[in-house]
Amino acid sequence: MDERIRSDQIVLLLDDYSSDSQKLHQSFRLAGYEYPAAVIEDDGFLPEGVMSVYGFFLGDFKAEESLPGVPRYFNQITIPEYWEISGSNRSGSVHDKSRERGRIFYAEPTHKRLVKVVDWYDERGVVRSSDHYNRYGALYARTIFNEKGQKVNKSYFSADGKEVIVENFVTGDIILNEGEMVRMFRNKTEFVIHFLKAAGFSQHRVFFNSLSTPFFVSQRLSADKKKDVLFWQEPARDDIPGNMTIILNGQSTRTEKIMVQRQRAYDKLIELGARADMVHKMGFLYPFSKEYTGKPEALICTNSDNIEQCRKLALDLPQIHFHIAALTEMSSKLMSMGAYSNVSLYPGVKMSVLDELFDQCDLYLDVNQEAEIVSAVYQAFLHNQIIFAFEETIHNRDCVAEAHIYPSKDVNRMISDIKALLEDKELATEHLNMQHEAALTETKETYQAFVG
Repeated sequence: MDERIRSDQIVLLLDDYSSDSQKLHQSFRLAGYEYPAAVIEDDGFLPEGVMSVYGFFLGDFKAEESLPGVPRYFNQITIPEYWEISGSNRSGSVHDKSRERGRIFYAEPTHKRLVKVVDWYDERGVVRSSDHYNRYGALYARTIFNEKGQKVNKSYFSADGKEVIVENFVTGDIILNEGEMVRMFRNKTEFVIHFLKAAGFSQHRVFFNSLSTPFFVSQRLSADKKKDVLFWQEPARDDIPGNMTIILNGQSTRTEKIMVQRQRAYDKLIELGARADMVHKMGFLYPFSKEYTGKPEALICTNSDNIEQCRKLALDLPQIHFHIAALTEMSSKLMSMGAYSNVSLYPGVKMSVLDELFDQCDLYLDVNQEAEIVSAVYQAFLHNQIIFAFEETIHNRDCVAEAHIYPSKDVNRMISDIKALLEDKELATEHLNMQHEAALTETKETYQAFVG
């Protein structure tokens, strides 16, 4: 039985469904609160249970029988005769003989090659339009650019292909074809307010995570006794944002609290003189999937053979078995690491195998120089792997204790610290707690006390 507390009194208004937005939504769910979440900037791949402000007016793509019902694979877009589509695990291209006419961008994870956006170029190689596809394989929006490559307008289409919304980036206005009625909004704020009314949320408290449109919306809603909350998720900066000062000076119409979700950002705001009675620290609830057991097994995820200090780590830590996984094939340089008895290689690793490795290992080394794959550091964090990284390679600092981040030249210190943790379970627990603190890990009770 689902024991979540259902509430129709609060709506989460999110600028986009970034990783931090997801974690905020997830935190309330883990605490037992089933608040509706509405996303303004929708990329077409929102998960079930998350509303799209624009998509609300487009109809039910899931029910449209003429659609694939699943995302389009990179070679399933429509192209003129004799043009060719090619692709890698990062992006795809459309060519007319030797000339590139289009670029295909994938949804995450990119190795699945599922189409999210296709940019189309003119004869000069300037982007003139972008086709936006959703998780049902529908062309749900198209952005038009001028000859300088600047956005002009964006049209949104219903499940049956009809133009429903037109957003003019030059004037800022938005036209909505709502049934038999044509509505015009002077700006995005007015449009979002209309959405909240149409969706039945206009009387709700608003929990929002951006000082742009969501804040403007909060300012424009009826100023009754309901109190809105800003969840500040931005990195630390050297000043207090102008719109935040409106809240701090008591000039906001509805917002009474600022909950900061990054430790360094909170410390910086307090240092800059932000009111401590209005600015509070509150992180996230995380769905940890296993406990740390101290197994001497370490995971490295990579998309290249450029792994910092890889051989030295394997040689100086013979008591650890290293599992190196890549979504693609591995170069001969990386394959040569298989000569070490304490190294296992997984070229073209399947996600099911990678899931097993996250469960199996208790250490994660964020030491690959290139782009991160499968949000590996965050996944390692959720699996209570103690994460070590170099300054030169770190990908997600918020999930890593500062004590576990080293300049590459200090690799010997990293090796010494790893040995110490493996030899002392209590020390390992202490360092795992440091990692949780770095990510501002909260408890269910913290969120319930906040709501209460």
